[in-house]
Amino acid sequence: MIKIGNLELGEFPLLLAPMEDVSDPPFRAVCKENGADLMFTEFISSEGLIRDAAKSVQKLDIYDYERPIGIQIFGNEIQSMREAAAIVEEAQPDILDINYGCPVNKVACKGAGAGILLDIDKMVAMTAEIVKAVKIPVTVKTRLGWDEQTIRIVEVVERLQDVGIQAISIHARTRKQMYKGEARWEYLNKVKENPRLKIPVFGNGDIDSPERAAEYREKYQVDGMMIGRASIGYPWIFDEIKHFFATGEQLPPPTLGERIRVAKQHLDFSVEWKGEKLGLLEMRRHYTNYFRGIPNFKPYRTELVTSEDYGHVCTLLNKVGEVFADHEF
Repeated sequence: MIKIGNLELGEFPLLLAPMEDVSDPPFRAVCKENGADLMFTEFISSEGLIRDAAKSVQKLDIYDYERPIGIQIFGNEIQSMREAAAIVEEAQPDILDINYGCPVNKVACKGAGAGILLDIDKMVAMTAEIVKAVKIPVTVKTRLGWDEQTIRIVEVVERLQDVGIQAISIHARTRKQMYKGEARWEYLNKVKENPRLKIPVFGNGDIDSPERAAEYREKYQVDGMMIGRASIGYPWIFDEIKHFFATGEQLPPPTLGERIRVAKQHLDFSVEWKGEKLGLLEMRRHYTNYFRGIPNFKPYRTELVTSEDYGHVCTLLNKVGEVFADHEF
């Protein structure tokens, strides 16, 4: 049984990665329904939280049906991160997660996210202060290093464990790689081979099919997996991986009717939570994957991602169900 603090997550938990403008409550709802064991919010700016910025505060929204759930924060100032951690704890998540992995320039080049991988001592000091500031379990999401020359992940995990984190998720790429090239899971194996390691290690990067998940589980001996991009518009991946682990067989892919049902559920919650304009806008990234594999779908996709009217989008989704009723995935 894999545990974070007193949270029991099963024998091999599947985690939904925190993704900016993706891992919001509407998306988390459909992932939970389809097998995600632990989910995280979008990352939240520590500076935004302590200044009560509306966008940052809204990201604290969590719901009981999502549990267990972690709230993730990022920043480059230790005092701000301490204060933000206290605010997060008041929202009563099950876990507080620290983002030491975001590679985008506006975060990493300011010393936050993956930027802190250039200053491991500060990373450890910041983590220690956050652990002291809260009573809930603290976890970390990070990368292998800034670049090939700065990979010290075995040392980093051990030092973070020693100051009190209770689990770590590692995207098996460097910051320099961004999301390109192959994820280097062999480094996760090295972390797991450290005899001093006691905390769970969750692997992240390139898990896009049940077969690959099974291969990497066996080969690299991680305690669970965190899935990000492969879940966008395809929340069924969690249940598909679990089924493959249990039986060695593929689940049948979701039918067109199921895809439309879940897309509508996602859309409705998105509009309810964010309002029509923003809810429609942020759904656009999901349609391609909800309907991947349908021939001649492009005209419908174009309408779905340009329409600014909720009723029209619902009509389009119904029309997709009628026009492609005979399509089999």
